[in-house]
Order: sequence, then structure tokens, then C-alpha cells
Amino acid sequence: MSLILSIETATTVCSVAVHDHGQLIGTQTLYIEKSHSGLLAPVIDSLVKYCGFTLNDLSAVAISEGPGSYTGLRIGVSTAKGLCYALDIPLIAVNTLEAMAFGVNKYNKGRALLCPMIDARRMEVYCLLANHKVQVMEPTKPEIIDSASFEDTLLKNQIMFFGNGAAKCKGIITSTNALFVDDVYPDASNIGFLAYRKFEQQQFEDVAYFEPFYLKEFRISKPKAK
Repeated sequence: MSLILSIETATTVCSVAVHDHGQLIGTQTLYIEKSHSGLLAPVIDSLVKYCGFTLNDLSAVAISEGPGSYTGLRIGVSTAKGLCYALDIPLIAVNTLEAMAFGVNKYNKGRALLCPMIDARRMEVYCLLANHKVQVMEPTKPEIIDSASFEDTLLKNQIMFFGNGAAKCKGIITSTNALFVDDVYPDASNIGFLAYRKFEQQQFEDVAYFEPFYLKEFRISKPKAK
């Protein structure tokens, strides 16, 4: 048995999934802001029980590594590492944007390029570009969106833009080859599918030293002196 628990906390949407040999057997999603810290642990416990298992049956824990919300990623990774330590099982990390592209690609009948976007405030997003085989063409990076964004690529290709960073780009990226897909969020079920591939290849993280893929340093703004 290869029972994998997957945790997704990179945005305001929190989700958990359980896969056995790469097959989804249970998932739960909370569209509640700031739910990660108080609800993640009980959701994990209840989902595993509803699927007919105990935490001791888990073979590995998979985490959405980022990029995304600093606080959300920190909570998710801390929870995943705690479970791995307690149960003595491996940790698997999956890029959040790659998992989003994997999830949307099943609806990509026109073989468009895939551009998942996570909001990074103002006109900046975290994004990558992948082809219809979900092979990464341009790696994960922060991108400030303006009217010239993706201009050269859009001349010859359709691009599907999705994720909570894509909505603010609709009025700026106006090419007819730009396709916007609404209401797409990172999902633990996609993390689990990709994690099983890594599980088979034993691509595990060092639990002691693993850190989320924040992409940018977390900055705390000091209040201005009056």
C-alpha cells in the first residue's frame, strides 16, 4: 500500500486529500479565509478516518511547497513535517503552480500553453509557463503584469491563464489568444497525483531542513513614525 496524505495551503483555500497508489479516495476543501491554523489538523484527522484508515497507515505526506502565501505555506509545511517526524515517514514536495497546471490540463482540448498565476499583490503574480504535456517551458518566477506581458508568446500560441492572480490580468493582457479560466485554486488532489510519481521514484525531502518555496523573502513593514 502507498497511502499518501496531501496538504494544500498555498492560498486562502485549504484542502487535504488521500490517495492510495495514485488513486484519489478522499478529499476535503475549505473556502474559508484564515482556516489553515485552526482547522487543518482536525480536517486531516477526520478525512483519514472517513477513508477507513488511521494516521499510522500513511506511507508519506505530500505538501504543496509554494509559491504562495507566506503564512499559509508555513502552516502547511509545519503540519506536514510534524506528521512525518511523528510517524517516521517521508515528506514529498510538489510545486504549487505545476500542480495547478496538471489539474487544468485535463480540460485543455486545444493544446494551449498553461500559465497558472498566484496573486503576489499589486500587479505582481507568481507564475510559470508549461506546454500541453505539462512540461515546464518557463520556470516559476515573480512577474509584474503589464500590456507587454507574454506578448511574443501570444503572437503564435494560445495561453490559458488561471489561478487567483489571473483575474486582475484580464483587462491588461488583451490578446485574442489569451484564454482566462475562472475559479481555479490549488487543490490537494492534484498534489497527490504528482506526489505518487515522486513516491515511486523515492524523491523525498530532508524533513529536518526542508523549507517552503517562498520565492521572495517575507518582509515586515515597520510602522511610520508619527
